[in-house]
Amino acid sequence: MYDVAIIGAGPAGASAGLFTAKAGKKTILFDNGKSITAKAWVENHYGVDPIEGPKLLEQGQKQAQKFGAEIVQDDVVAIEEKGELYVIQTSEGNYEASHVIFSTGMSVKAAEAFGLDVVEGTEPRVAKIIETDKHGRTSKPKVWAAGTVAGVSVHTIVTSGDGAKVAINVISELNGKRYVDHDVLGK
Repeated sequence: MYDVAIIGAGPAGASAGLFTAKAGKKTILFDNGKSITAKAWVENHYGVDPIEGPKLLEQGQKQAQKFGAEIVQDDVVAIEEKGELYVIQTSEGNYEASHVIFSTGMSVKAAEAFGLDVVEGTEPRVAKIIETDKHGRTSKPKVWAAGTVAGVSVHTIVTSGDGAKVAINVISELNGKRYVDHDVLGK
């Protein structure tokens, strides 16, 4: 059983997974390999040298894995409610989680099939998004959305920041108090 299942392992999903795993939450990410970042050249990240999209994806996923996040290379085919848990089904197996974060980029297909509220998109070429509150909560309990699919800018620096924001809110809910993670240089 996982504390957090993240559907999508692009900038928003991997960033969320980095935070949840680093906070000690058992985390699994599902990567279908269709991130639009794989086609990107990224030269607008604060503090980061220009980088090819595939390399950025690889680095972000490795960061999440460093803290214990698992990544499954597979499509999510269905999600079911099972009491207070969610069962995420892939072609390879089923995975139970307490919280689910959708970070599926420009696709709401899985969210619609699951019954989440979907509205018109706000970004150019993004037709639909998952309706969330300002914290990333969706219309279902313990189900969240982050990144482009939640209506934020398609820029990777923005989606990765939104993934971190939503992860902090999930961790805070799991812990029962506000979560803060500040790394500090040692002396």
